[in-house]
Amino acid sequence: MYVRLLVLWGCWLGLLGAARAQTPASGTGVAVPNAPGLASPPLPPPATAPSAPVAAVAKRLTRSRVLKVSTDPAQRAVVRRYRLPATVSDSLTALRTVRELVLGLQADAYLLASADKMSWGRDTVRAQVYVGEQFRWAYLRNGNLGDGLLTRAGYREKFFRRAAWRPADWAALQERILTEAENQGYPFATVGLDSVRLEGHDIAGRVVLRRGPAVVFDSIEVVGTSKTKKRFLTKYLQIFPGAPYSQQRLTSAALLLRQLPYVRLRAEPEVRFAKGRARVYLLLDERSSNQFDAIVGLLPNANGASGFQFTGDVNINLRNLRGGGKQIGLQWRKVDALTQSLDGNYLHPNFFGTPLEVGTTFNFYKQSGNFLTIRPRVQVTYPTARAGRLTFFAEQRSSRLLFDSLGYVGINDQRALPDFIDSEASAYGLAYARTNLDDLYFPHRGSFISVQGGAGSKTIRRNASISESLYENVNLRTTQYTFSGRIERYWALGRQSVVLARLRGEGLFNQQYFLNDLFRLGGLNSLRGFTENQFYTNAYGVGTLEFRQFTGPEGYVFIFIDQAALRAYQSDVAKPATLDQPTGLGTGISFRTAAGLFQFVYSVGKSSFSGQQLSLGASKIHFGLTSRF
Repeated sequence: MYVRLLVLWGCWLGLLGAARAQTPASGTGVAVPNAPGLASPPLPPPATAPSAPVAAVAKRLTRSRVLKVSTDPAQRAVVRRYRLPATVSDSLTALRTVRELVLGLQADAYLLASADKMSWGRDTVRAQVYVGEQFRWAYLRNGNLGDGLLTRAGYREKFFRRAAWRPADWAALQERILTEAENQGYPFATVGLDSVRLEGHDIAGRVVLRRGPAVVFDSIEVVGTSKTKKRFLTKYLQIFPGAPYSQQRLTSAALLLRQLPYVRLRAEPEVRFAKGRARVYLLLDERSSNQFDAIVGLLPNANGASGFQFTGDVNINLRNLRGGGKQIGLQWRKVDALTQSLDGNYLHPNFFGTPLEVGTTFNFYKQSGNFLTIRPRVQVTYPTARAGRLTFFAEQRSSRLLFDSLGYVGINDQRALPDFIDSEASAYGLAYARTNLDDLYFPHRGSFISVQGGAGSKTIRRNASISESLYENVNLRTTQYTFSGRIERYWALGRQSVVLARLRGEGLFNQQYFLNDLFRLGGLNSLRGFTENQFYTNAYGVGTLEFRQFTGPEGYVFIFIDQAALRAYQSDVAKPATLDQPTGLGTGISFRTAAGLFQFVYSVGKSSFSGQQLSLGASKIHFGLTSRF
């Protein structure tokens, strides 16, 4: 608990009382009130006839009345600024309106404002309000504070010289000074006015800080079942033993801990002070976060052939390795008979004891008979409690043609470059992500945002199997830009119903596109109702609206609609870009079993560019099992 003295109200009220006693009465007959501060207006009179029915009295008190406020003619312009209503619905509203007027005047430095008299007529409520003079700062000087502390608190002497004496401004300055003191190792500091002088309606004084005892951090103690090491938490939260106490770091600790998928924060961190040291207690429980997914897809054979084909998606994520916060992941996908990919990632937090996270990702994509793409990436992330996660990244992308991609046309008969081409691209950029979901795995409310932008160069490599004459009209080195974004918002409708709205998209901008440069869209993780990687495009956006009805803490049924807009790929650059708007509809169920989380999704899709219609014969079924341990 922190001891804060926001305003020396006792001293202040005494000064105001003395000033009020010297204020002359107005020549208009408005009496100067004797009570300092806010004088509450009197209640409406009770019914004069004791025998009147209760219903009649209630009707009289709740009848609409005209509100008339009178004051000194010189102050009518001041009262007019508050835009009082001409009529009030009942007596209670009249009282509230007059009280808000008086409080507003006092907040605007008319410290002696009050309601002196209220009279209640049959159809009219009359209020007599005293406004008085506006108090001002003569000056506010630095007492015993260092210039650096006052500057960080936002103090400037010119702001308090001949300026209106508003209590809110003074309280806000006190709060900022105390915040700075708390973050510099003085959690028991107090602040107030000293050497106060009142001359007429001008107030002068010095701001004085009483720091109290200096406090340093002692250690972090974990209370709960979490296996996370204190050494990692100390570096992650930047709470080091012997460092000056900082309330800001303690407040940020809860927000940072909620971003970790492998711990559950039971309550806000607690701190205990003893002998000039502060020990922080974290109430953390272990949360199953290591993940193993195995999803199997059943799709009709392509090209109208009878039968079905299986697709697969295996995902392994190991988090908080040995309690040190390290993460490693591996994902293998087979989207059709000829295409498969492999993704890997590694995250190392608290690089060299700093709050920075260093990570690397690797993508391997092979489309049999056509091309092979390798895409490594290195990134450095700075996580913050309130502002989100800021990432700087550098990546390299290399794509090579396979021999079979040239087999359909004789080398000597080629008249144009194939849809696939040898190329290399490098990019540097920034990414930003922020989340305030109530649960990272099964959110009911909150939002998530992620944006990324990069720029770099793209180089087309000549292939020895392709005639050099075909490269004559191709710019072999160009500048390339990439952008991506994802926004999600969850609304809880009651205790078990949730609505999800999602908007995401990507863009690739270059002078010339080839098939192995483009984004691939379609399937369970991007656009449901279509074959995996059915669409090739350089720019797309997908909007999703999904309704989830939870049947338990980790189980729900859902229906969804995915609406996309994309630029369909054209191999002939002379043709204008075709805009396609595919739509996916479907339903599914997800529930917890002894082996893990089982999910089943049934979906259909419609696309004008590919000619696919909403048909049960073209429906897609995906089911899988996610195990967390």
